[in-house]
Amino acid sequence: MKTLIAVTHLLGAGHLSRALTLARAFVAKGNDVLVASGGMPAPQLDHSGVQMLQLPALRSDGINFTHLLDSAGAPADDSYLEHRSTALNCALAAFQPDILITELFPFGRRILSAEFLSLLDTAKSLPTPPIILSSIRDILAPPSKPSKATRTDEITSTYYDAVLVHSDPHSTQLDQSWPVSENLAPFLRYTGYVAPPGATPHPDKAGTGEILVSAGGGSVGEALFQTAVKTARLNPDQQWRLLVGGSNAADQVAKLAHLAEGTRTIIEPARPDFRQMLHNAAASVSMCGYNTALDLLQAGTPAVMIPFDAGDEVEQTLRATSLASLPGFSVLSSTDLTPETLNSHLQKVLNDGPRADTGLKFDGAAQTVQLACAMAEARI
Repeated sequence: MKTLIAVTHLLGAGHLSRALTLARAFVAKGNDVLVASGGMPAPQLDHSGVQMLQLPALRSDGINFTHLLDSAGAPADDSYLEHRSTALNCALAAFQPDILITELFPFGRRILSAEFLSLLDTAKSLPTPPIILSSIRDILAPPSKPSKATRTDEITSTYYDAVLVHSDPHSTQLDQSWPVSENLAPFLRYTGYVAPPGATPHPDKAGTGEILVSAGGGSVGEALFQTAVKTARLNPDQQWRLLVGGSNAADQVAKLAHLAEGTRTIIEPARPDFRQMLHNAAASVSMCGYNTALDLLQAGTPAVMIPFDAGDEVEQTLRATSLASLPGFSVLSSTDLTPETLNSHLQKVLNDGPRADTGLKFDGAAQTVQLACAMAEARI
């Protein structure tokens, strides 16, 4: 069986990370998998065993998701976007998948609607059309006006066989962030959270006793990192480690290293063994993207979460708020972020200590494979 996953991440790399986790689960069950990635390359992510198609890359202009830039940082013109769409449609026609998964669309990436709708039309026109599924996380950015939700319902009913909601419904249901209409409800399939298998403690004990500060794989988090360095000066006996992601990581590391002189702070690019390091860490300081939240839940690490809320973004704030009732979690808004407030929240979670098992389901990747393959087999 063949599965094609179409994903474009525009700021952080969380969307691609989740798509790759799904892809590896399909591969593990014997599927041929092609991930068509339309965001900037993210070499720090695990691509093992997965066939990748890198489309002409796009990224957002900072938090302005309506202004798309090409791989060189220039505005993406119509010719560039058409080249992407053609490459994606050709890949679909050549691969002839049994299952097509669009990550986030039609619940997001509306700026790329023409590209996704062209892909969906091409899929529907294949001699044997694939099962078509939308893959969405637990919390979505709520639609800014009712017409956007209505349009999402229309696209879903026209093209899709199901919408995979990667959440444990006992924790978070879609209607907490998105209006679930009577038309949309029958399409929803809750899979559980999509997470890699829980990481084992680091074999070299990296991160032991440290405060790990991270901001995902995107080029965000500068204010968080700078505040963390200043907070480290309030705790001269505590070891800190800042893991800096994004395309400008090297420049950021150099700037932060200068700022951190005289503190017990290690500053380095984001690492693929981050999840293992969490097991040994004293605490984590991070944003609250989907993948980061799952890493923290699985590891049980005490955590201060500073949700990304620039540009009226509310997704991470909603997620962090839902986790705040659990022990060992504390939420600090970016507007209140200072060395003193970060230190206060950090002392709180350190006093709480590691979290016990939450009982939430993290087998969403395996459940997705089982559901998608059963639907595809039923159509044959």
